[in-house]
Amino acid sequence: MTNEASSDGKQRYTFICSKGTLDGAYPSLILALNARRLGHEVFLFYTFMGINVVRKGYLSKLKFHPPGFLGAIPGMSSLATNMMEKQIEEANIPSLEDLFEMAQLEGVRIYGCKMTLEMMKIPESELIEGVEVMNAEQYLKLAGTCAINMFT
Repeated sequence: MTNEASSDGKQRYTFICSKGTLDGAYPSLILALNARRLGHEVFLFYTFMGINVVRKGYLSKLKFHPPGFLGAIPGMSSLATNMMEKQIEEANIPSLEDLFEMAQLEGVRIYGCKMTLEMMKIPESELIEGVEVMNAEQYLKLAGTCAINMFT
């Protein structure tokens, strides 16, 4: 399959998440869900610290780490996380757990990086049910068939 649109106008997209933080997890899930709802074939690939997004029990533990010197202040990450979670709730944005479940139910294919799992000594059994494992070569072959490949 090439990255050209099919006769029905549907394309394939990949979104790569390499950050295991609130601001790393939300964009990839929101973009994936919206692309899927437009009828496109969508793949999420979690690598490096983003692998924590697809580990059992970790979605509810993700934090927001302010950039720069603010992030180095003790307690700032917890304060910033609480503020961000409040803003998310006030904007009626679903939780990460709900977005992840929606993505799975709506047909987004979700992959964890094999090298990351091996490097961090994380067994596949720690991944959320339905998450598949893919190595870099497999990802690159998939990415070559996609109209969009985006880091979030």
